[in-house]
Amino acid sequence: MGQKINPISNRLGYTTTWRSRWFDLKNYPAYLVEDQKMRKLIYQQLRKASLSKIEIERFGQDAIVSIFAARPGMIIGHGGASIENLRKQIKSLIKRDVKINIIEIKDPEANAAVIANQIVEQIEKRLPFRRAVKGAMGAAQRSKIDGIKIIVAGRLNGAEIARTELFVNGKIPLHTFRHFIDYAQREAHTTYGVIGVKVWVFKAGEKDFEPDKKPTNQ
Repeated sequence: MGQKINPISNRLGYTTTWRSRWFDLKNYPAYLVEDQKMRKLIYQQLRKASLSKIEIERFGQDAIVSIFAARPGMIIGHGGASIENLRKQIKSLIKRDVKINIIEIKDPEANAAVIANQIVEQIEKRLPFRRAVKGAMGAAQRSKIDGIKIIVAGRLNGAEIARTELFVNGKIPLHTFRHFIDYAQREAHTTYGVIGVKVWVFKAGEKDFEPDKKPTNQ
């Protein structure tokens, strides 16, 4: 099971917490759709900001969106103009007040989402996929991670037949729930089709949150 399922959802309550944290029986379907709309808009608008994850919390009618990114300056903009424009777009989309928190991630070279984003950007710029992957793996290994696995699939380098390439360095204990495995999946859109990129990163001792403590807003 550990080889098939998303390692983040498989560890919810152990070493990872939920990306959407709220409870409402009456408005659950509407809030769920709103969350999906907000995430889609943010990822589209901030694609070049190297986003790691988006967490959404709700208190009453208000929503709090925490955006974790490697390039927070691109989100905030000059004098906060960009983030204010984003807030207005989200408010117009969901028809309710929203507060946006920007959190700069530590050690972006070891973050699965940032690594996947970098590989996708380079593939879309027509860089050979092997060079993109090996460059990302080299930077991650210098960040003292314990293991990394990257899968790239599709018509690689414009080949006639689609194939899958696997790159592994170190260990990725997918069956051990006490170990936090950072995971991300992204798509590169090229003239010869879509290239899928999956990244697993293992760093011993790291956790997304403490399971014996209530997750708090950052």
